[in-house]
Amino acid sequence: MRKNRTGAAALFAAFAAIALLAGCTAGSPSSTAGTQKGPIVVGSKIDTEGKLLGAIIIAKLKDAGFDVVDKTHTGQTDIVRKALLNKEIDIYPEYTGSGYWFFTDSLTPAQKADFKDPQKGYDLVRQLDLEKNGVVWLEPAKANNTWALAVKKDFSAANNLTTMSDLGAYVKAGKPIKIAASDEFFNNADAWPAFRSAYGFDIPKASRIILSGGDTAQTEKAVADGTNGVNVGMAYGTDGAIAELGLVVLTDDKNAQFVYWPTPITRTDVIQKYPEIADDLKPVFDALTLQKLQELNGRIQANGESAQTVAADFLKSGGFIK
Repeated sequence: MRKNRTGAAALFAAFAAIALLAGCTAGSPSSTAGTQKGPIVVGSKIDTEGKLLGAIIIAKLKDAGFDVVDKTHTGQTDIVRKALLNKEIDIYPEYTGSGYWFFTDSLTPAQKADFKDPQKGYDLVRQLDLEKNGVVWLEPAKANNTWALAVKKDFSAANNLTTMSDLGAYVKAGKPIKIAASDEFFNNADAWPAFRSAYGFDIPKASRIILSGGDTAQTEKAVADGTNGVNVGMAYGTDGAIAELGLVVLTDDKNAQFVYWPTPITRTDVIQKYPEIADDLKPVFDALTLQKLQELNGRIQANGESAQTVAADFLKSGGFIK
């Protein structure tokens, strides 16, 4: 359920109140209409979606009158987060499920379980990061970019496979399965072991095709082509190749996986000075559904378009920028 306090003024009040408890100083003046705003330094992770979301944030903030510095493609999670905390960048797109790893040593069992619930995970990481680090989580895109398994649409229809529970019944019935995935997928506690525990079935080792590198483009292509009999493949929820290859993602109906909602995050000093950023980005991220992110990522991954072009098209067609 979406929180009601989503206006810029309400957000600023909430952030300032909690920041005071954390020893931060609230009440900095916001920008004045008609004056130059910024500069705002935008970072991102190095994957396709990181570049896309970074480009979207840049284009929207520029349209809202900000002077923006592009430092996207900053690095992997630890690098880009450190850059935010060290004030080397001011905003970047992060994922709610990452909060589990940011705070795992201090989480209670109940809090750890919250990261498998989309809204609870978002609410928890937003609270913890604000209180402990002065990091502000803005409105998320409600599209889950997490570990997943994908199958061809015709295979899904022929075997009534739409959920992971359906796949469990299929495997338990002794029907043929070959799954293409990385070694990491089968061994990381939060990947296949989590699925196995939640759904009560396993994939025999003889049915596993291990592809080095963990590239979902390879595993998804193997499913689409039926390489060596592969009919199931490792995927991430918002991968661009899913729609392009005619695949569907099996729904994690028992919430085995952490939920990874893409969310722009910034710091209290930035949002105190420019509280309007919250309202500038909210409708944009509201519009980034699972299907829309698959489509936009696909234009970059499959069609070779630039993240900047795809971002501009999305924002213009949605009426978010001129």
